[in-house]
Amino acid sequence: MHYLTISLDPERALALFDHFRLIAPRVAALALGSFVVSCGGTTPIRIGVAGSFSDPIGLPMKLAAELAADEINAAGGINGRRLELVPRDDYADPDSAVFIATDLYESGVSAVVGHLFSGMTLAASPVYNGGDDPVVAISPSSSSPEVTSAGDYTFRICPSDLAHGAVLAHWVRDQLKLQRGAVLYLNDQYGRGIRQTFVRELFRLGGQLESIDPYLGDKPDVAAYLDRLVRTKGIEFLVVAGNRGEAEEIIRQARRRGLTIPVLGGDGLEGIHEAGELAEGVYLSSAYFPTIPTESNRRFVQAFQRKYPTAGLPNQPAAATYDAVYLLRDVIASVGPERQEVRRALAGVGSETPPHEGVTGTVAFDAAGDVPDQNVYIGLVRQGEVDVAEKATEVARGQ
Repeated sequence: MHYLTISLDPERALALFDHFRLIAPRVAALALGSFVVSCGGTTPIRIGVAGSFSDPIGLPMKLAAELAADEINAAGGINGRRLELVPRDDYADPDSAVFIATDLYESGVSAVVGHLFSGMTLAASPVYNGGDDPVVAISPSSSSPEVTSAGDYTFRICPSDLAHGAVLAHWVRDQLKLQRGAVLYLNDQYGRGIRQTFVRELFRLGGQLESIDPYLGDKPDVAAYLDRLVRTKGIEFLVVAGNRGEAEEIIRQARRRGLTIPVLGGDGLEGIHEAGELAEGVYLSSAYFPTIPTESNRRFVQAFQRKYPTAGLPNQPAAATYDAVYLLRDVIASVGPERQEVRRALAGVGSETPPHEGVTGTVAFDAAGDVPDQNVYIGLVRQGEVDVAEKATEVARGQ
């Protein structure tokens, strides 16, 4: 027996059924049964995944989303319906972020996991929060304080820069017992956010700063700043509030001048351990390290490496994306895929309903869609690897 399979949208399929009902009632009855099966409970639930996948930091985010979706589908999907991801690359460009946000908004996805960087999340948030049918967007890693006020449909599963800056200040004073230092910060949303809270908290803790200077560019020329530090006696530490590439260049320039003081930075320094001896002894804060010794993280890392044996260890955006997909699985399984219901249920996670226990820790949203109690860790670069020095949020909270 041979079959002819034709894909039709529901409206055209019903019109075809009416035609068959007139000329062949028994065929129509069989066709209606098949139509109900194919257009009913088996229709996939679609979730957008938006990020800078062409960036080495962003690619693991896409891989982790695919891993989570595969696991969910292997376990029966969401109430028997397959989970389908709709990935879109924003190329770390705000205009592209707006374009793909519009595309995802109009595609009918139930929610979006994204974007990766704060600038893209802020550019896209008016799209997700606008129109007659706004859609939830959960960022795994946009840490700018400005994301807090981006809109009712904007959430994130990562601490803000406010948390990272405070944690670094406590690490300097409470753990390293250092007092006098300097700050070099990238003059953008990320760098200014880290600088703001680090400076405020360090002063509150009795620390001192000899200089607070901005820089721009991937290869910043900070010679004048570093020369001034060399002439200043008693400098004990340097905070670089920026990204990995800039930090490497700054450390290189500092070492040439004989400055061997400890260097600290936020999660923008992710991957700096790959710089080898240059990065030895650098401290960095992060909401996640693949070496966190929890059972859920061990399972996640093992599953990630099995599926992607050449991709290396998962990073923070990967772990938080994995958590976000599973969180949406739970929410949609409870209230259905309609956008307004997803947003309502998501906003109640941690208050109206229990928190979500994920790889990155306990996810509980406040009224702004932030996770104020999310863990922040301090890592120390040793021999080309990052060791988890301590769960630094407990230090910052005086526990």
